[in-house]
Amino acid sequence: MNSGLLKNSIVYLFVLLAVAALIFSVFSNPVERNEMELTTLINEIKAGNVSKISINEDELIVEFSNNKPIVRSHKEPKIPLLKTFEQMGITQDKLKGVSIQVVPPSPWNDWGTLLITILPLIIFGGLIIFMIRQAQGANNQAISFGKSRARVFTGDKPNVTFEDVAGADEAKQELSEVVEFLREPEKFISLGARIPKGVLMVGPPGCGKTLLAKAVAGEAGVPFFSISGSEFVEMFVGVGASRVRDLFDQAKRNSPCIIFVDEIDAVGRHRGAGLGGSHDEREQTLNQILVEMDGFDTDTNVIIIAATNRPDILDPALLRPGRFDRRVVLDRPDWRGRQQILEVHVKGKPLANDISLEALAKTTIGFSGADLESVINEAAIMAARHSQKQITMADLQESIEKVRMGPERRSRIITEDEKAVVAYHEAGHALVAKMLPDTDPVHKVSIIARGGAGGFTLFLPEDDQTLMSRTEFKARLAVSLGGRAAEEQVYVDVTTGASGDLDYVTRLARAMVTQYGMSEKLGPLTFGDKEELIFLGRQLSEQRNYSEEVAEQIDSEVRRLVDEAHQVALQLIHDHRDKLDTIARLLLEHETLDAEGFAAIFAEGKSPVIEKTQKANPPIKKSPSVLPPSTAPLPA
Repeated sequence: MNSGLLKNSIVYLFVLLAVAALIFSVFSNPVERNEMELTTLINEIKAGNVSKISINEDELIVEFSNNKPIVRSHKEPKIPLLKTFEQMGITQDKLKGVSIQVVPPSPWNDWGTLLITILPLIIFGGLIIFMIRQAQGANNQAISFGKSRARVFTGDKPNVTFEDVAGADEAKQELSEVVEFLREPEKFISLGARIPKGVLMVGPPGCGKTLLAKAVAGEAGVPFFSISGSEFVEMFVGVGASRVRDLFDQAKRNSPCIIFVDEIDAVGRHRGAGLGGSHDEREQTLNQILVEMDGFDTDTNVIIIAATNRPDILDPALLRPGRFDRRVVLDRPDWRGRQQILEVHVKGKPLANDISLEALAKTTIGFSGADLESVINEAAIMAARHSQKQITMADLQESIEKVRMGPERRSRIITEDEKAVVAYHEAGHALVAKMLPDTDPVHKVSIIARGGAGGFTLFLPEDDQTLMSRTEFKARLAVSLGGRAAEEQVYVDVTTGASGDLDYVTRLARAMVTQYGMSEKLGPLTFGDKEELIFLGRQLSEQRNYSEEVAEQIDSEVRRLVDEAHQVALQLIHDHRDKLDTIARLLLEHETLDAEGFAAIFAEGKSPVIEKTQKANPPIKKSPSVLPPSTAPLPA
């Protein structure tokens, strides 16, 4: 049962008992009373009408000899009964016919009277105490509202260490120096080095910023305060600053120690851009953080580690030397880092002998640490779903595609015509990529729907690449338009299947012109200043810093780049129409082509897969909307 409900039930029970006791004590009258004066009683005794007198505490119960009703008479206090009779002229002779009996007092009557009298007072007092405590509890909650909500880790039993972090050697080196400074400060102080005030970890989501902070907590051996940036901010003014003061007070009492603030951009945004005016609650919290980090008290051994994936919106005062002295960048890992991350995540999992983590690392270009962890987890789930004892390479390949593009949708119902359109569309992407020299090799082609796509063509770069040339950008434009070009060559009309490709080539061509300076006509210039509302944290518009004439030239250059790539794709598909038909037929038969089967199409001899498919599927005669003849003219 809920403790709060039980407590309230007990209180209500006490209230009910108090009310019942009050009613009982006020209105109870169990026996009807006929009272008479003492002088009347004496006269009745003199007349010989009384047969019995019972003394019950402070009452006289009189029974008459002539069957008169019993009368209760109050005894005068502190006067003995016989002495009273003698004073009133009643001798012993006249009392001979009267039976005088003393009824012993009942102990229950005393306790009952006491209970009825005292119980309401006790319950009433208890209710008052309960109300006072409730008020004190509410007051304590109001006082603790400004207390820090940081979680404290002592480091006695670390769950994560630097051994659990892979693919970030430079970041571990930077943070290991911080840990070493806290452990052996004399080693650095003897050389005149000062402790860094703060370390800012910057990187895209999923690259291990929080994991690295947990590893610092496990390695430091000092108190570790962990809090999120959003926990400082409340709707009440002054609460955030109060929590900052309380957090640093706790840290100073436990120094040397480490404070970790996750997602600091929630409270450290650029000042002066808040929608609530210059006296915004977030700005007060940030001001308090700035004062605590570099105020008059500079001798405390408290190091602040913060993490964010939006360093561009942080206030410059946070990033100056003396506050966040170091900036640790955690980027997406290269293939060696990905291999190390995979080795960490496969520990304790049964793997088949055919698994090559190096091959997986080279297949997962662009994946972050969180993506790789999801790949291993999805592969383990697939193996368990199929009642396997080990995780196979096929499970890992399937999980990579699932993480990259979403789950398969084999139950999606499409017509034969739509299936053929998707096959030719994906065949167009693959064919253009194969025929152009500056493209990545085709790894897989499939017409099975994944995520929001009806099919996909997967490319496998030979190595990690950080720089892109203009020739490679133009090749990507042509490959992206290969699906649209195939539809134009094969079918009379085009479909909406290329909408995502058109959006991509438009953005890429405009970036080539306005950001990368890859237009021969406009030269090495950038165009457009991006405006952001820091409070909202997203780009809202692009301010034009160029004239209308330059805007027309930009549009003309974007159009030229897209048209050139479109013509390249159309020409390649027209020149190799037989290969396009072969790829489409194989996709319609098998739904998926791997790298080996795709490469066999362009080999000198026919592959067994192709020969088998041609025997099983002779040239089919369908409507032009499904498989039109390969003599479609090249559009001008």
